[in-house]
Amino acid sequence: MLTLAFSAYDLSFLRFAFSPLREVAASIHALRTPAPRALHLPWFKQVRPQLGSELGPLLDLITGGGYIPDFLCPVPTGPAPELAGELAVLRATPHEVIRADLDRMASELGPLTGCAAELHQDPAAGLERLVLAIETYWQLAFAPHWPRMRNLLEGDLLYRTRQYAEHGPAGVFADMHSAIRWEGRNLHLEQRPEEMSRVLAGEGLLLAASIFVWPGLFYRTDSPGQPIITYPVRAIATLWERGTAPAPDALAAVIGRSRALLLTELDAPASTTDLSRRTGLSPANVSEQLALLLSAGLVTKHRVGRAVLYVRTPRAHALMDG
Repeated sequence: MLTLAFSAYDLSFLRFAFSPLREVAASIHALRTPAPRALHLPWFKQVRPQLGSELGPLLDLITGGGYIPDFLCPVPTGPAPELAGELAVLRATPHEVIRADLDRMASELGPLTGCAAELHQDPAAGLERLVLAIETYWQLAFAPHWPRMRNLLEGDLLYRTRQYAEHGPAGVFADMHSAIRWEGRNLHLEQRPEEMSRVLAGEGLLLAASIFVWPGLFYRTDSPGQPIITYPVRAIATLWERGTAPAPDALAAVIGRSRALLLTELDAPASTTDLSRRTGLSPANVSEQLALLLSAGLVTKHRVGRAVLYVRTPRAHALMDG
């Protein structure tokens, strides 16, 4: 088990983010080990037939084993970076850092082969080939789905920051993952096989929401600098679904079926587009109903990055519970 001990300063330096490159790495890992990830079966079926030899650098670096080279997942500089910016950071990675990560990979997973060995020998040329592979993979595997994925990730950022503001760290970690436990000023990560403790000294912690890390966790806690835990995004089960849960009849009788349906779907923050897709209502109708719910104080709206996300208010929760 890993234990991270927080100072008062570290508690104020809790950051939330998501990362396109981190999603690329996690998704390749998911493709390598699909058995526990049945939730992503619709995506697997669409993407697998399109994987070609041009993706060799990614497949050689992410083998499905325990270690993914750290340089593939640079620390996000903001809460919602763009892929182009992260690729620029990847291109600028010092060659000695690349070789050190690949040496660690070899020590844990065996001798380097294919593109991984070529990258170790000639990092400059290897990086260009790797970036091209990522761009190709992004277009076939992510571009059609990224708006929906991004909305879910931005909704998680909004939820976590609200939990932190209202309930502190205990609220942030309460429903993050079954392997994460918060006690006092200590964060326990029970998934880690060996015992390890780290006393933070001002580094804080970065929490990165992810689509494809589900149902597990990624973490980097023993490296110098800020530790990072990558955890499954909230409401992941809504990502690929096409249907919607039925609205409670009693609530529908009071506020109307469409508005009751939308409130039912807002277990997690969602955009107009997502709500339209999940309920079958037209975008215009969703916008009209949300405006009425907003004026009644049953939802609030927040801009997160590019998206405007709607959230149920405590008044709505009380109405639904009743």
